[in-house]
This record gives sequence, structure tokens and C-alpha cells, in this order.
Amino acid sequence: MNSNFTITQEALSLARFKVKDIAILTKMRLASLVVLSACLGYLLAAQSIVWIDVFYLVVGGFLVTGSSNGFNQIIERDVDKLMDRTKNRPIPAGRMSIKEAFWISTLFGVLGIALLWFGLNPLSGILGALALFVYVFIYTPLKKHGPIAVLAGAFPGAVPPMLGYVAESGSFGLVAGILFAVQFAWQFPHFWSIAWKVNNDYNKANYYLLPTGLKDKTSSLIIVLSSLLLIPVSLIPFYLGIGGIGSGTVVLISGIAVLYYSVVLHLSHGEKSASKLMFSTFFYLPIVQLAYLISI
Repeated sequence: MNSNFTITQEALSLARFKVKDIAILTKMRLASLVVLSACLGYLLAAQSIVWIDVFYLVVGGFLVTGSSNGFNQIIERDVDKLMDRTKNRPIPAGRMSIKEAFWISTLFGVLGIALLWFGLNPLSGILGALALFVYVFIYTPLKKHGPIAVLAGAFPGAVPPMLGYVAESGSFGLVAGILFAVQFAWQFPHFWSIAWKVNNDYNKANYYLLPTGLKDKTSSLIIVLSSLLLIPVSLIPFYLGIGGIGSGTVVLISGIAVLYYSVVLHLSHGEKSASKLMFSTFFYLPIVQLAYLISI
């Protein structure tokens, strides 16, 4: 009896570790921000909430994002061994084979695209497939070639709110384009704040992803300019008469906060300043998208 209990406990423990490794491979915590953006895009288009559609969007979005991250880690398995922040991922740490990671990523991708395509509409499936393709086959290889990768990565990174809008509406439109533009502009201060923090680790893998490839005054100035650009882009809905003064004020203050922390980074060049900018961008996106949704 005790022997059977021990075997069961060991099996449960192994299962927990396997689930944890799959979550790390597919970056499920990061995927939550992607899904939140998609859901807010859906709510902006919806006259009423159809919960089965929300289910397809959430699960499909998680699976496609997870697939993208899984294939990314398969491709980058050798360089992941070189960086402190990635060397304990399942593949470089030897806890998961490339074959296993491949089939998990493939299954996630196929199921995710199928849910978006057949559960919602073909345009949603196409957007999901396109985002996966660009992230895996364009952005990931370009990381070896310098800052141009950030521009490439901004395209799939900006898809989620547009995907959510299209999932409900079944078509593209001005609002979907605006949501894409705002999240596209947001990618640059967000990603570069992270790149600044982990620059030394990136350099071990020959990744030079800051604007100039270096932690210099020019890179930090470009980060300031990207934060400045985010303000007028995020106010486009209000130029077009979408939303009220209250929502516009929230969006403006949020943009000024990101700009402030980018200026602090430019002046200090410190990692703590980069962390503050990074966290400000994390808060910025859901606050601004909620402001669009409330439209007071």
C-alpha cells in the first residue's frame, strides 16, 4: 500500500515538473499580457459579450503565443545555454528534448490557429498564423543581426488587440488599425527597457538589440524619442472623436509617465532606471486599452 502511494506521489511530482517545464517553454506568464490585449480588443468591438467566443480567443491566443515561444526556444537553444537568464530553460538544461519541444509547439500552434479560425472566423486564424510565422521565422533569426530584429518583432507583438477586434467584428477597420498602431509604437520603449537591463547577458550570445547595439547616449536618446512618439499615436482615437476627455487625459498621463522614465534612463544610464521604465510600460498598455474601452 505504501509502495503504491509512493509511486503515485512520484508520478504526480513528475507531472507537476513536466507541466512547469511546458509553461516555461511556452512562456505562459508572458502570454497572459498578450491575451489581455486581445480580450480588450474584443471588448472594444463587442456590443455584447459572447462567452464562447471569449473562450476561443483566450485559449487560441494562449496556444498560438505558446507555440511561438516554444519554437523560439528550439531555434535559440544553443545561445540560451550562454545566458544566465535562459540557461535553466527546459531545452538547454536538458530536461526536455528538441523532439518533445517541437511536438508540443506544433500541437499548440495547430490547435490555437484552428480555434481562432473555426471557433471565431478565418481572419482571426490568418492573423494568428501570420503572427506566429513572423515571430518564429523572421524575428527570431534576425536577433543575430542586430536592432533590426526589434522592428520585425514589433509586428507580431502588435497583433493581439487587432486580433481581438477582428475576432468579434469579423473584419478589419479603422479601430483595429489604431489598436495595432498603438501597440506597435509601445513595443519599442518596452522592449528596449528590457534589452537595457539584460544587455550584458544578451552580449554573451552576440545579441546587440539596443538601438545602436550599445548602452550609450544615442541608444537612450532613441528610447526617449520612441516614448515621445507613443504619446501622439496613442491619442489618435481622440483626434478622430473616439472617446472623451477623461479617457484622453488618462492616456496622456500614462504616455507622459513612460516618457518621464525614459528621460530618467537617458540621464542616469542605470539598470534601476531601466527597470522603472520597463514596469511603466507593463502598466501602460492595460491602462490605455481600458481607457479606450471606458471612453469617458
